[in-house]
Amino acid sequence: MSKLILVLAGILFFAMAQPINGIEIGDKAPDFKLKNIDGREYKFDNIKDANGNEPKGYIVVFTCNTCPYAIANEQRLIDLHNNYAPKGYPVVAIQPNDPAVQPGDSFQAMKENAQEKGFPFLYLLDEGQEIYPKYGATRTPEIFLVDANRILRYHGAIDDSVRDEDGVEQKFVEDAIEAMENGKQPEPSTTKAVGCSIKTA
Repeated sequence: MSKLILVLAGILFFAMAQPINGIEIGDKAPDFKLKNIDGREYKFDNIKDANGNEPKGYIVVFTCNTCPYAIANEQRLIDLHNNYAPKGYPVVAIQPNDPAVQPGDSFQAMKENAQEKGFPFLYLLDEGQEIYPKYGATRTPEIFLVDANRILRYHGAIDDSVRDEDGVEQKFVEDAIEAMENGKQPEPSTTKAVGCSIKTA
């Protein structure tokens, strides 16, 4: 009996130590079919860059209306899209919070916030919270930069100063895109995403 208990304990420990979901650098990013604030559904296949072409990559970001960290990065996301969507790297924002838990992140609130702030990028609702666990996202904001083949090339923070834009010294996403443009793997390829936990029931 004691051996059985030890075996079961070992299995439980091993299971707890393994990531249940999520992708790592080099993995293919899960596709999705999510509703944008314009009412249309989007997935990788029907997302274009600013010139109407197939993107070279996608700046997928899990973000929301209500987290102070996400709010502090809204202008940075707008700038990223405006600067890099014409170069083939559009921002694709996904709101992962459960609106029943966080009413300020309802679909209507998303539309109002996007209109008020002038979001130029897609702002999709992860209705049912099915997509963020497949990516392994835990924070807002959290970036997953993938290439044209949807291979994850960078994961983490936008830059090294999540709360204060004036304090930014290293722009992780911009550096990662530059590396990809030069045929290199971004370095660092992962950083710590600092933000609010994703709200779920």
